[in-house]
Amino acid sequence: MIRYLKHQEINKLKWDECISNSPNGMIYGYSWYLDIVCPEWEALVEDDYTSVMPLPMGKKYGFTYTYPPSFTQQLGIFSLQAIPEERIMEFIAAIPTLYRYIEMNLNEKNGVDSGALETNNHVTYVLDLNRPYAEIYSQYSTQTKRNLKKALSCSLTIVQSARPPKIIKLFSENRGMEQELPSAFYTILEQLIEALLSKGLVKVMGVNDKNNALCAGAFFIKSKNRDIFLFSGANESGYDSHAMTLLINNYIEENAGNPVLFDFEGSMDTDLARFYSGFGSIKTEFPTIRKSTLPAPVKWIKEIQFKRKSAAGK
Repeated sequence: MIRYLKHQEINKLKWDECISNSPNGMIYGYSWYLDIVCPEWEALVEDDYTSVMPLPMGKKYGFTYTYPPSFTQQLGIFSLQAIPEERIMEFIAAIPTLYRYIEMNLNEKNGVDSGALETNNHVTYVLDLNRPYAEIYSQYSTQTKRNLKKALSCSLTIVQSARPPKIIKLFSENRGMEQELPSAFYTILEQLIEALLSKGLVKVMGVNDKNNALCAGAFFIKSKNRDIFLFSGANESGYDSHAMTLLINNYIEENAGNPVLFDFEGSMDTDLARFYSGFGSIKTEFPTIRKSTLPAPVKWIKEIQFKRKSAAGK
């Protein structure tokens, strides 16, 4: 039986046990992670937490909706056993009607019937690290090898314990200026990194330029059998010297031989996809579902917002 639970009704101990023991469990699905990125999340739970589905909940203009929270690439249904497509559709059908708009990223193990509802595929790029570094490097693109060679000639230095606020500032004062992100985005990120650090689940790395000033940095998080490239920032000096190529290469070299996948966490953006695939990574798809029972005027606004987001490669 699939039950709808409000936030305060969720047994978070049982919930987290399900995420930990699910073959498709991901760090995004843990209760403590969801509490940070969407404090009012609700859920669908099957039986005694044998399968769970978070419902990130928001409210606007008097309507309740679900949405993909920041820093959660994939959610959907996590289960102790493989879930057939018809069961996934039953979960989606069980989302309460009070949710007038549904936009949700499922996960790679959640196949859906594209004829039954509006769907499209998002992509991420993953790299198998369980090989010698030399073998991984041999599959880098010519452009990536060229960029790495330039980075190595720029007197850059890897910083193994860069300060998170400085990396966030690199992003906010550069690429973040173009995106006009709300202050809440950065507040959530700061809280998330603090929690990940306390649990020993994040590696914070940076790159200093020849003047010993931070020019690039990134957060790499641990998620069961995945290392995830969660967030990065760089300034003009970092872009010009290909500091991010050097940083990612260093992480790959340090972790080569480990039985994990390196997940670049995107992207639908053509340039970023080319950059990620340049490391020899493989494109992997996961579905996004959408459904609306909003009144026509509000529905039109959401359609415009969705098209703008899609055009931006989100």
